[in-house]
Amino acid sequence: MAANQAPASNAANAVAEAPLFTLERANRALVLVRRITAAIVSRYDDLAELRRERAEYPEHATGLERVQELATRIDDCVAELNELNRELSAVGCVLKDWRTGLVDFPALHRGRQVWLCWQLGEPCISHWHELDVGYAGRLPIDETFS
Repeated sequence: MAANQAPASNAANAVAEAPLFTLERANRALVLVRRITAAIVSRYDDLAELRRERAEYPEHATGLERVQELATRIDDCVAELNELNRELSAVGCVLKDWRTGLVDFPALHRGRQVWLCWQLGEPCISHWHELDVGYAGRLPIDETFS
């Protein structure tokens, strides 16, 4: 990935390929998911700061060494973020927002595939939404969710 690109998330393919979670299994996975997601949010903040600093230098800047150092640090940060995202994918969930740590887990509800929705800072998974609806369409998990 180029230094000026954001890390990629392939949510569409993840729906078809990922194993389905029960609510209980997804909440158990949060022990690992929480750690990985916290690292992603932190490193994404670092990446944003590095990019802001790099943008302050024009292409013909006299501090070429600093520009090269920033470019290397940006590339390293992007590589680390991609590795962390691969770790999340290996668990079977999908990172939806790099800044807030929004993660979805594929699940079944009433015979159709949906997302169990969790965000960094939440103690457990307590919401879900349809595949084609984002965070704004989250619904609380209640006794009808199975």
